[in-house]
Amino acid sequence: MALEYRLTLAGDVAMGEVAARALPDPADQLTPTPSGQVLSADLDERYGFSVDVVADDHGYYSAPTETGDWEWEPDTAVDLTFEMTREADRFAEALRHAITAIARVLASGPEDAALMLSGDLLLLTRVDGVITKYRPTWWAHYPWANEIIPG
Repeated sequence: MALEYRLTLAGDVAMGEVAARALPDPADQLTPTPSGQVLSADLDERYGFSVDVVADDHGYYSAPTETGDWEWEPDTAVDLTFEMTREADRFAEALRHAITAIARVLASGPEDAALMLSGDLLLLTRVDGVITKYRPTWWAHYPWANEIIPG
């Protein structure tokens, strides 16, 4: 069973720029699919995940939170998705690599953003530069993630 962590950035951001911000090492180049609509890389051997970058027009995102339903409809957005297996011996390291890449993206640009787990669990938002974290049990389970992504 695979898990997906998806960071969505609002705005007209180039897919290649997002990929370079997330994974700046030249060895981690993402390649376009034949349609050119997705940048993709299988980095399982190196980081324990595969990654896709996809541009989206008129996106719609929603999730329940502790304080009610959250909805977001950016006119344009870019999704950065990390997919990893739940194999106990590899998952923690893969997740750490993904959270580190997500932190690099957040630190290197001002876009409003949302981080979701498996498409329906909202973990954080950034609106006007302010990070709000949701799912406190997730953050408590991975306390090192609070150090990588403060807020």
